[in-house]
Amino acid sequence: MLQPPHSSLQIAAVPARRAAAPDRDQDAPWHTEAVCRRDEAGLFFAPSKEPTAARLSREEAAKRVCARCPVMVECREHALLQPEPYGVWGGLTAAERRVVLARRRRREIELKKSPRQGPIAAAG
Repeated sequence: MLQPPHSSLQIAAVPARRAAAPDRDQDAPWHTEAVCRRDEAGLFFAPSKEPTAARLSREEAAKRVCARCPVMVECREHALLQPEPYGVWGGLTAAERRVVLARRRRREIELKKSPRQGPIAAAG
């Protein structure tokens, strides 16, 4: 039997962006709370030679699962930091994650190029 796609995750060095749910164990890895660990494993990774229409439908279904997941942000950041080359992670497909990473790289380059703006000097 196949294991859910995220069941073998290693703990990522991703800071939590929000407070944990009151019943969530603070010492447990974030992925122990992932909804995808329960029963929708087949939605997150493409079978070989999947037709485009079937892929799009499967990805949308996976994104709906992600949308109700309490650790979606942590999952997405894990996939962006690793980077995970396949599957739906944190509500994003591999192609969508590549776009996010490209935007982050461009933003970092722009920030390095732009001179630091100090406070506006008062006219005398």
